[in-house]
Amino acid sequence: MWRPTGPLRRADTYRGQPLALAGAALSLPAAGVALAAGFGAGASLPGGGRLASLVLLVLLTAATGALPAARRWNIRLVNRTLRTALPTPLPPAARAWRTRARTTAWIVLHQAASWALLGATVLCVTVALVFTGVWIGGGDDITFFRPVHIAAGPAGAWTPVVSAAALLLGCLLSAGATALLRAAASALLGPGPDERFAALETQVRELEQRNRLARELHDSVGHTLTASTVQAAVAAELLETDPAAARRALTAIEESCRSALDDLDHVLGVLREGRADTTPDHTVTDLAPLLERLRHTGTDIDARMDGDLARLPAAVSREAYRIVQEGLTNALRHARHAPVTLRVSAAGDWLAIDLANPLPGHRPPRAPRPRGGRGLSGLDERVRLLRGEFTAGRGTDGRWHLTARIPLRSGS
Repeated sequence: MWRPTGPLRRADTYRGQPLALAGAALSLPAAGVALAAGFGAGASLPGGGRLASLVLLVLLTAATGALPAARRWNIRLVNRTLRTALPTPLPPAARAWRTRARTTAWIVLHQAASWALLGATVLCVTVALVFTGVWIGGGDDITFFRPVHIAAGPAGAWTPVVSAAALLLGCLLSAGATALLRAAASALLGPGPDERFAALETQVRELEQRNRLARELHDSVGHTLTASTVQAAVAAELLETDPAAARRALTAIEESCRSALDDLDHVLGVLREGRADTTPDHTVTDLAPLLERLRHTGTDIDARMDGDLARLPAAVSREAYRIVQEGLTNALRHARHAPVTLRVSAAGDWLAIDLANPLPGHRPPRAPRPRGGRGLSGLDERVRLLRGEFTAGRGTDGRWHLTARIPLRSGS
């Protein structure tokens, strides 16, 4: 989140000069157009050309504030010359009329202050050079706004003092302009209410994206590692007695790892670039290959799919796949070769998922609980985001049950 720029350091005191030079240079095209058009329009009026040129210059300068890129370029200029840390504006907020009005105010102030500072600096330097030069050259009468007599020798020794005072005044004016422009930049180019709100929305979306990616990595990579570990153990056991089954287990490991690599490539693409060329699109209709790979580990899976699963909403279908994947991974991890029962049913306005498996050892039954490890917490978050219901825990029959009910309509 953006914070206001800190106080000026001593090394930054005179950074207003480069910004003033840049402002004057940026105003030259508009000044040229205004002079040419203004003197042409007001040629028949006494002094009308100068007035028309001034009005046109102000209008042209103000009009640049409405350009979409004007705010972005001015922020870059201020950050480089004054060492500020103004954030780059977000496109939707930068197009708001209030934001453009603030940009216009900055441009007008910047260019007016630029010419004023440059004029004052040139005047101070000219006074210092001319007065001292005339005195060193033997004295003379000069006209500097008014006639000034500079005597030679000790009588004109006041000129170095005036020259030094003029240079000091120029430095103070530059320091004052730097502080003014820096404060104005923070107020006019810093994020306003629209930009702050847009930045907050972006931050929330990024946090949601990171949480979603964390869940995907946990579900995909965790499932693959668990399944591959079991399948590798099966392959090692059957390598001598049943080479064909061992080869099937190794093939399942290859397919699982390839699928996990696709998911990992997508997640890394989002984290590195903020986007990815392809998005994993595993849905509930892709459960058959997943179940087949797990059956190669020697796990008996009794699966039944009811209803038209191909017509599920895309978000529901993707989350249902992840829920089943995580549930099967937990069953494989904690009850390695125990038979698993899976029921996925789409009926009416709800999608129901029920996955059950025996647990090793004998423990008294406990009521289902909504949260468990990190994976179960992620599943609970997925289901709650879809306004559904999720429970996971030991049932009264002594088996582990994972159940989820997800509405197929937003109003269900």
